[in-house]
Amino acid sequence: MTEPQAFQDIAENLSFLDDWEDRYRYIIELGQALPKLTDEERSPENKVHGCVSQVWLAAQTAQRDGQTILTYRGESDAMIVQGLVAVLLALYSGRPAQDIAETDAIALFDKLGLREHLTTQRSNGLVAMVNRIRAEGKALS
Repeated sequence: MTEPQAFQDIAENLSFLDDWEDRYRYIIELGQALPKLTDEERSPENKVHGCVSQVWLAAQTAQRDGQTILTYRGESDAMIVQGLVAVLLALYSGRPAQDIAETDAIALFDKLGLREHLTTQRSNGLVAMVNRIRAEGKALS
């Protein structure tokens, strides 16, 4: 299964950045480019539990070619986490539920070296976000 082009572009851009500070800045810039959620989307149902920062993931479903497609929007109150949300959305949003359920973002993040400089709390929050998204994919596939 191939990752979406948006995620491939991020992975390629990260491959050109050797210094962790440059990678950190790039991830923050990705997060800053995300559109803000509405007040309704910042609801208790959309809040991701297990994150030290506040994180909301809002999902919308649609049907295409007999498959359930999940589209995500997300936001965090922490800059680096907002960037991680952006990377997760590039990987998962707009994909069939079955693909989402089967895609292990943690392995991909490790391959890209995106978790090696995160604090344990941030890494745990990332795992919580991934588990939430994959569980939604599994429930709808």
